[in-house]
Amino acid sequence: MNQRISILGCGWLGFALAVDLIEKGYRVYGSTTSNPKVSELETKGITPFVIDISNKEINISDFLVSDILIIAITSKNSNDIKNLIKNIEKSEVRKVLFVSSTSVYPNTNSIVTEESNTNNSPLANIEKLFITNSYFETTIIRFGGLFGYDRKPGDFFKSDKKIENPEGYINFIHRDDCVRIIKQVIKKDIWNEVLNACSDSHPTRREFYLKEAEKLGKSKVTFNEKSENNYKIVNCQKLKSLLDYEFKYADLMKY
Repeated sequence: MNQRISILGCGWLGFALAVDLIEKGYRVYGSTTSNPKVSELETKGITPFVIDISNKEINISDFLVSDILIIAITSKNSNDIKNLIKNIEKSEVRKVLFVSSTSVYPNTNSIVTEESNTNNSPLANIEKLFITNSYFETTIIRFGGLFGYDRKPGDFFKSDKKIENPEGYINFIHRDDCVRIIKQVIKKDIWNEVLNACSDSHPTRREFYLKEAEKLGKSKVTFNEKSENNYKIVNCQKLKSLLDYEFKYADLMKY
């Protein structure tokens, strides 16, 4: 396999994805903003690049000598993203996978799909910059809350702080499923799509966090019983159908 993939942002998700892709035979270029992390990328067979997209003078042309670009950074700066897009337009990249979030949907106390309205937010506006660009094809994946490995939901709250919306529902996804979904998009060549991605189950915040607290031996979990319990339930049927995908961690109350 000679396909070249560039991953902008080899952080918690991007690094795990890069390692997995290399094991599958892809040639992977990976970026970091930290010079000390370069050696860590190299030891895993990732061709490293130090890239900070807020630096308008940086030359990223070598990094973009790829078939596919995966963008897994947290920047919400539209000007930085617009500059990045200009660089992509001048490169060999013709397929972009943009890692987004289900946070683009407002709490509607209902089920939301890819056709639902989004917030007027920086992230939603950045999505549009990619979706409307005619120089390359883009697939947007809106992941739910990320967890797995060292990112334990029982650590997402402090014992002395009340958890809001205890009867609202969660939309979470394990990192293993994130990696598998991205690989499936590449394998099936699914582009020019927007896909929601979170586990099939949506327990209440009360159920889920009590379970996660117990795992970590936390005895004190308090909830704001006066909160309005606003929520959304993110539907992922489109992803499961297009990718023929079954979640590894489908039931969040059983893993």
